[in-house]
Amino acid sequence: MLTKRSAGFLESESEGREELEPLFAVIPVPLEQSVSYGGGTGGGPAAILAASQQLEAWDGLSEPINAGIATYPAVNCSGKIATILGRIEKSVQAVVDRKAIPVVLGGEHTVSLAAIRVLARNCPEPIGIIQIDAHADLRESFEGSPYSHACVMRRALEECSCTLMQFGVRALCLEEVQYRQERRVQHLDGRAIAGLSLKSFALPGNFPKNIYLTIDVDGLDPSVIPATGTPVPGGPGWYETLIFIEQVVTGRRVLGFDLVELAPRAGDHQSDFAAAQLVYSVMGIVARNRS
Repeated sequence: MLTKRSAGFLESESEGREELEPLFAVIPVPLEQSVSYGGGTGGGPAAILAASQQLEAWDGLSEPINAGIATYPAVNCSGKIATILGRIEKSVQAVVDRKAIPVVLGGEHTVSLAAIRVLARNCPEPIGIIQIDAHADLRESFEGSPYSHACVMRRALEECSCTLMQFGVRALCLEEVQYRQERRVQHLDGRAIAGLSLKSFALPGNFPKNIYLTIDVDGLDPSVIPATGTPVPGGPGWYETLIFIEQVVTGRRVLGFDLVELAPRAGDHQSDFAAAQLVYSVMGIVARNRS
């Protein structure tokens, strides 16, 4: 658990629930090494944890907190990226060993790779990644690093042999377009979402039953969460995003999920609260899908 100076996720509503065996284990990872426009992702996890104290336990449909939520100590993000990824993997493995669902709070998007590595090693069946993002993150290298946030999904595909579905993308380069075609990456981009009834959306029948969900906050339209380093107009709204998640989770097993790239700004409580609410809403979707 975090120290008394840092409240755990939704700790404000934990009274009477302390003895619950947690379904969800929150891992803060304040990584900020390769941001390419606006900075501040290192403060994202702490801002989400602080904002979560203002959430209601009732999410509109259920009380996900009753499934049990633990919060782990923040991962040390000093040093080289390979070392940091190793530390994240160690924390995620500890959660998996407890048979809980890791919920990684970034930090920049590179943190997802460590979680996916662990889950791929521990799952005997193929894993499908559901990526909500304004960017494809499929570059081979960016600004000299193959472990930049702009490369994270390519690293996951090549290292872990996962299947990928992208939602909300609206900013990508020609290299990424071509890579998508080569790897047959499935996608529902921002332009395609406009006017679409997502309640009828379904993943292909052969998409893996075990999934990892990664949510870059810039995947949503900036009107929802403006505090992010690279906001791109034209993204899905709040309920469009939740409906999509509900559709892809149904009938599948969520091994873990993350929320990344929140870059808190002084006085912007909207973004911090929306990010915390999104984490909690996803917990609710996952918990209800397991019942």
